Amino acid sequence: MIDSAAAGLLTGLSLIVAIGAQNAYVLRQGLAREHVGLVVAICAVSDLLLIIAGVAGIGTIVEQAPWALTLVRWFGVAFLGWYGVSSLLRARRAEALAAAGGRAPTSRRTAAARAVALTWLNPHVYLDTVLLLGSVANHQGPSGRWWFALGACVASIVWFTGLGYGARLAHRVLARPRAWQVLDVVIGVVMLLIAVKLALG
Repeated sequence: MIDSAAAGLLTGLSLIVAIGAQNAYVLRQGLAREHVGLVVAICAVSDLLLIIAGVAGIGTIVEQAPWALTLVRWFGVAFLGWYGVSSLLRARRAEALAAAGGRAPTSRRTAAARAVALTWLNPHVYLDTVLLLGSVANHQGPSGRWWFALGACVASIVWFTGLGYGARLAHRVLARPRAWQVLDVVIGVVMLLIAVKLALG
């Protein structure tokens, strides 16, 4: 049981600890100190639901309906492209950034909508979390797979909480508008690269 939980924890972390659209957004919200708890909760709970679905066998259904992944893929391309361009445009004006408090605060609804979109419109989430974790978990045996799922769920909670709230430690470093411009450029480029990769994928 402990071995299965540890395997789930390590596998979950290996999949989630990567530079991606979702992580970049959680990091930015953490640095801006805007609705961090809400964004972290949405990302973590979404991950938990997907992990449980994968372990329960939803991955098999997804494999039988490739059109669903195609649909999600192109929605993801459109959203990531829009968000990437928005980040690059936002980086052009230092006074519009949150570092100095000059940027209009993001509403809870907007922050939540972006977190949901960056999670559920990403086909890699289904491939990694549902299909990959689900298939690995099912090799742990009838009872071991749920311990594996528990470990993977803990990994998601720890990662998103650490990323969102740990970002505050870097707030002083990023207290200048110029630093926020660089961050927005990086986030914008990452989003666009992921969108291109999805489109070509």
